[in-house]
Amino acid sequence: MTDRLQRNRRDDRERVVVTGVGMVSALGLDANTSWQRMVAGCSGTRLIEVREVKGLECASAAVVDWQPGDHMDRRDARKTSRATQFAWKAAREALGQADLDPGDVEAGRLGIEIGDAFGGWDLIEDQTRVLYSKGFRRINPVLSLAALISGTPTFIGMRLGVTGIANSPVAACATGVGAVGEAARRILYGEADVMLAGGSDGYVTPMTVSMFGRLGAMSFEVDNPAAACAPFAGNRTGMVIGEGAGVLVLEGFAHARARGARILAEFGGYSLRLDPSDFANPDPEGRVPGRVMADAIVDSGLHPVDIDWVVAHGTATKANDTMETRAIHSALGEHAPDCPVTGLKGMLGHAMGGAGAHSIVAAVKAMHDGHIPPTINYREPDPKCDLDYVPNQARPHAVDAALVNGFGMGGQSASLVLLRHDG
Repeated sequence: MTDRLQRNRRDDRERVVVTGVGMVSALGLDANTSWQRMVAGCSGTRLIEVREVKGLECASAAVVDWQPGDHMDRRDARKTSRATQFAWKAAREALGQADLDPGDVEAGRLGIEIGDAFGGWDLIEDQTRVLYSKGFRRINPVLSLAALISGTPTFIGMRLGVTGIANSPVAACATGVGAVGEAARRILYGEADVMLAGGSDGYVTPMTVSMFGRLGAMSFEVDNPAAACAPFAGNRTGMVIGEGAGVLVLEGFAHARARGARILAEFGGYSLRLDPSDFANPDPEGRVPGRVMADAIVDSGLHPVDIDWVVAHGTATKANDTMETRAIHSALGEHAPDCPVTGLKGMLGHAMGGAGAHSIVAAVKAMHDGHIPPTINYREPDPKCDLDYVPNQARPHAVDAALVNGFGMGGQSASLVLLRHDG
């Protein structure tokens, strides 16, 4: 943590740190590859075929290039959802970077808080087709277990021998941010010494493409899929569905220091609230999201001027991006025009439960890389979105404190502050 923020440091007993990160995304199957391609401004969006859907036939989506048998036992692959598979891969990467053997953690003191919004939706949709075409006896016998949202933390916990907490919080698009925030609180409250925390989803299916299209939230740009998602730009036409996972190893500071772990970043503060204004559309003024951001900053012991970078929710829908811009103005006040804001979903798509976790992993990476990734596909400004969105090219920028947002359909709103750690 830099001298600028040193005055606000918590007591060592009240500190939670990040010692490992893992990521699976449409840009890469690990955190480093995903990050390098983010900084390069690459898009993971491509054209997918949905020929069985009359009136749609194709769509743009950020799909992970995934062969589960390359990353897990093939028997496990047959009884897990894509969300679980992604999270398992990311969790093992994070543990590897943390140089942490789960067996070395005191029994009951290692927990899991990994959420996914859609659970085994991919399995349910596939098996529904099997049911109606081939009959009851052709259904996967473990579908009822594999499709559970809670199946992700329980599968990971069983494979790692975890006897502590294994929870899957769900907050729609805010799931990933909420899961990391709640995991940090479990350590602060003394319920665990180490938490695997993050989010995952693997929900790119004909039904999800169709339902987000019917909602009016999805971009129908198919001629140039890489340009389909344009957060905060005047040319934006909607979100692009994505998938993937982000997982972090969180530890109490004393625990990490005692085992000589390399600390990557520090948890600052967190807030989660509900915007009850409308189930599908956010309050245009962004009052609750603005309050959530402000609360997270206060919880971290910082002031708005201390925030160096905002990793926005930035879905590229007209309503969300305008609302989030107003909320950032509300939370940061006079500092808002000077604080860079990046919307990552033009590159990663909207990974739903994995989206906020992707953003937190990106914040950790930025603190060590000295660059912040761009908001791509920004061709023309929107007068209602008047902040510095780091358009189209990465920028050298020191990040000592990052504010990460996740705002969900249904009004669930989460923000988290992450701090740089310098030893």
